[in-house]
Amino acid sequence: MPARPIIIDTDPGQDDAVALLTALAARDRLEVLGLTTVAGNVPLELTTANALRILELAARPEVPVYAGCPRPILRPLVTAPEIHGEDGIEGADLPPPTIRVQARHAVPWMIDAIMAAPKPVTLCTLGPLTNLALALVMEPRIVTRIEEVVAMGGAFGGGEAMPTAEFNIHVDPEAAAVVFSAGLKLTLIPLNCTYQVRATPERLRAIAGVGTRAAAVVAAMMSCRPTSEGGTGRPLHDVCVIMRLLDPKLFAGERVAVAIETGSDLTHGITVADWRRRRRAPENATVVMSADPDRFFERLLSELARLP
Repeated sequence: MPARPIIIDTDPGQDDAVALLTALAARDRLEVLGLTTVAGNVPLELTTANALRILELAARPEVPVYAGCPRPILRPLVTAPEIHGEDGIEGADLPPPTIRVQARHAVPWMIDAIMAAPKPVTLCTLGPLTNLALALVMEPRIVTRIEEVVAMGGAFGGGEAMPTAEFNIHVDPEAAAVVFSAGLKLTLIPLNCTYQVRATPERLRAIAGVGTRAAAVVAAMMSCRPTSEGGTGRPLHDVCVIMRLLDPKLFAGERVAVAIETGSDLTHGITVADWRRRRRAPENATVVMSADPDRFFERLLSELARLP
């Protein structure tokens, strides 16, 4: 089968970095057309530099990086250095990148890449949805040229950025509302799923034992800061997006109507799912609520072994 064309929209971020490495390792199955960066876990300058550093670590300098939006559509930027460190990939200990970001802005490049691709493109969104929302506003025709959007975001029953909201949606809820109402084939992977996939000490030892530099960096990043998200081990949130493409059988979900709260200071960014079909709203997302963590980590070890 030919490799699936994807664009990864990202805000690295430690778990973003692991997701990027996983996608870059799977070059026979995923054709990474480019990385687009957005402000989120850390400011845009750092997310862009981190994307370039990860490409060099993976020995994939040919993949272009386009810097996107430095802030949410309407709100001031909220970042998460307490989770990812001041540079976003604490523990990686990578040198400054030698490859350069592309001169063009991420949003018009994303539009042109999607419209020009010979077959529909899958969007993997690992951060706030600002870039994709602006692309949809600027060129609504891209909806028909997008195979699927697989997004890490949302929470049902409690978030980590706010009591009710997950970070990626909380940072730019207006952007999320645009994406969720665009008529896309959308798969949402919320905290309910990603909290099941944790880098426990035993799993980190197995990752370090892979013996590659990339695997050593993953183990270092995911062990350098104790989790503040409950449970044992850091959740590999964004890696779930890539694993969903590589092995959908690792996950289970349900098609449901999902709306984004944008009006309340207390609950902005909450993802509201109509599980009981009370609103009779269109079912606009497949919400992935469970994962097989043991098989997930077996697959992750296999992918990381492909990298330098």
